[in-house]
Amino acid sequence: MSTPLFDGVRKHAEKQPVQFHIPGHKKGSGMDPEFRNYIGENALAIDLINIAPLDDLHHPHGIIKEAQELAAEAFGADYTFFSVQGTSGAIMTMIMSVCSPGDKIIVPRNVHKSIMSAIIFSGANPIFIHPEIDPNLGISHGITTDSVEKALETHPDAKGLLVINPTYFGISGNLQKIVEIAHRYEVPVLVDEAHGVHIHFHDELPLSAMQAGADMAATSVHKLGGSMTQSSILNVKKGMVSPQRVQSIISMLTTTSTSYLLLASLDTARRRLATEGQQLLTNTIQLAEQTRKQLNDIPGIYCVGREILGDKATYDFDPTKLIISVKDLSMTGSEVENLLRERYNIEVELSDLYNILCIISLGDTKTETKKLVDALTQLSLESRDTSKPKHEMNVYVPRIPTLALSPRDAFYASTEVILLSQSVGRIIAEFIMVYPPGIPILIPGEIITQENLDYIEENIKEGLPVQGPEDETFQTIRVIKEFKAIK
Repeated sequence: MSTPLFDGVRKHAEKQPVQFHIPGHKKGSGMDPEFRNYIGENALAIDLINIAPLDDLHHPHGIIKEAQELAAEAFGADYTFFSVQGTSGAIMTMIMSVCSPGDKIIVPRNVHKSIMSAIIFSGANPIFIHPEIDPNLGISHGITTDSVEKALETHPDAKGLLVINPTYFGISGNLQKIVEIAHRYEVPVLVDEAHGVHIHFHDELPLSAMQAGADMAATSVHKLGGSMTQSSILNVKKGMVSPQRVQSIISMLTTTSTSYLLLASLDTARRRLATEGQQLLTNTIQLAEQTRKQLNDIPGIYCVGREILGDKATYDFDPTKLIISVKDLSMTGSEVENLLRERYNIEVELSDLYNILCIISLGDTKTETKKLVDALTQLSLESRDTSKPKHEMNVYVPRIPTLALSPRDAFYASTEVILLSQSVGRIIAEFIMVYPPGIPILIPGEIITQENLDYIEENIKEGLPVQGPEDETFQTIRVIKEFKAIK
């Protein structure tokens, strides 16, 4: 199977043309030698610009067009758009393609910050659905068919329904049924498929967005599909969405200096997934399941498996995601992450109060997974030997606050800075989130509650990556200015 984009840039570089165009490093000769020697001449030779022989991502008609058409075929889409702005850029494109100022969009609360950014840019009003909360793990799952039906009955004028499939932790709802419900209301389904590029290519994995009949899906090829960081795709089905508008919006959000390194990596990743994905993923799933079994043999460690399935929010499961609960070690996930880093040179995908998340991909072998199992075995032994008293952690996430203003109105409103401790009852003008995974605790326009402040304080105290406000110390917060009557 061909890779027209990669082949095109490679052949162009091999001609060694005299370049009187940007980038100014001119195949590396004009940059710092230490960096050039480290990164390699081949990579720099194809760090090119959208000259005529290499097509233009903003107006594709040559090798980029061919590569996007092959990607559409591979992913079961009618149109595929390459993104060098990551999946965040693709997500923003999806929302801005269907929503105008004042329009409603139905979204689960456990959305990535790029979704809320897109809602601000578009001027849309979010209608939040409560995701199901796992009381044992303290994580959010997907949305249920019942909650989708209820939301659409209440808001049949919504311009879109956004679904996360699968979640960051690899859990999927019944996406096919959700799509059927939404389409009855003539509402397009937009899928955040950031963590699911691989699921389309193996029948033991959850249905992909395109397989389930969704209208658009923003998919991170770089996360689990083998392309370079920041390279993603936007898959589109014709019918309820205009591909011409999608092209227009994604062009507005994309740099004109598009990286051919990223684009070529998308082209080659697509080829590998399409031709070898089934066998490669079979090996990856087997490795993940072996590792899961070994982890579950460690006292105090619980690695989630298919037993989590069975309710309406946990319809299917990606076994390549290792959700590892560590609360029975009387350590937080953050503490375990730090110990793995400092003692064993192991980096995990994320940690929260109760868990760590490790991802098994096409690039892993038993060598890496053994190191993880051995390290957690040692931490378990130390936990059992310590005199530190065991205690049950209070697993919870805060309720969704009341939205008093649209996020866009709040973002652009007159604001003032006050003490965070005195902010209960005020309308926030900033984001506060735990990143990764980037799920908001508060978004612009919501009324701050004491429950929110307690949750923020607990996450900060445990060393988790709470971020968002201008004041990184979390002493102050920006809120909507209150204008008092003149006496």
